[in-house]
Amino acid sequence: MASAEGLHLTLVFFNAFLSFTAIVLNIITMQALRKTSSLPKTLKTLLLSLAVSDLGVGLLVQPLYVALLVMEKNSTVYNTIDKARSIQARTLVFASHFGVFALAVDRFLAIQLHLRYQELVTHKRVVAVVISFWVFSASVSYPSHPIMRAVIFVVCLITTGLLYCKIYASVRHHTNQIHALQVQQATQNEHMANAARLKKSSLATFYVYFVYLVCYLPASCILFAKAVNDETRLLSQLWYITLTIVYLNSSLNPLIYCWKMRHIRQTVMDILRNIFAIFAH
Repeated sequence: MASAEGLHLTLVFFNAFLSFTAIVLNIITMQALRKTSSLPKTLKTLLLSLAVSDLGVGLLVQPLYVALLVMEKNSTVYNTIDKARSIQARTLVFASHFGVFALAVDRFLAIQLHLRYQELVTHKRVVAVVISFWVFSASVSYPSHPIMRAVIFVVCLITTGLLYCKIYASVRHHTNQIHALQVQQATQNEHMANAARLKKSSLATFYVYFVYLVCYLPASCILFAKAVNDETRLLSQLWYITLTIVYLNSSLNPLIYCWKMRHIRQTVMDILRNIFAIFAH
């Protein structure tokens, strides 16, 4: 394992860069979501909530983390900054956690409810759910709730995975049904187009969940190891590395939206072209 000084210096530069990319990419994503009229309002609201939490990581948490990496450990100022970073990080991490969970629930309901989806899953209800998630995330972010946080984290993570398994099975079932239908061609085409849209949006949100899982599981394992063992120098260095991987997730989500959601990608490209045109003049 590299020396603590060399590791910290590497992480300082890496987190400073990730802070910048998280801020820029999520601001562009939020603007693109606002301008993309083809997305359902419910899905757009959930993606905006996730983008806000990712923006908060780049804007608030990572600059504090960089400051901690260059400061003398266990000083009064260090402890104060670390406490502020921890509370902000836990709030934003749980807001992201609930956001990923809500995306899975939304796509699951869209597939299961069919035409009743728009009637039951309204924009106002989704906004109310998002606000409640943010309030709850703030309420469990303080150090006095570690067990509650761990239970919620694990339950939501497992439930989200099970929902995507169910979504995958439902999409396959619906696709097979559509091909077996002996109905008018226009009706069949309409069913197929709707199934294709649901499949694409569900796949996009699954990638968000998968990348979230990849970024958060290493830190979760190290946190568990620190809880059951005395903290060693190796565990301490691994914790710094895995925490950086957690923060990396905030820069990856906007890239997933652009990669897997064509309408967002087109809007983002339009925004970037306008920005480059302004600088060109």
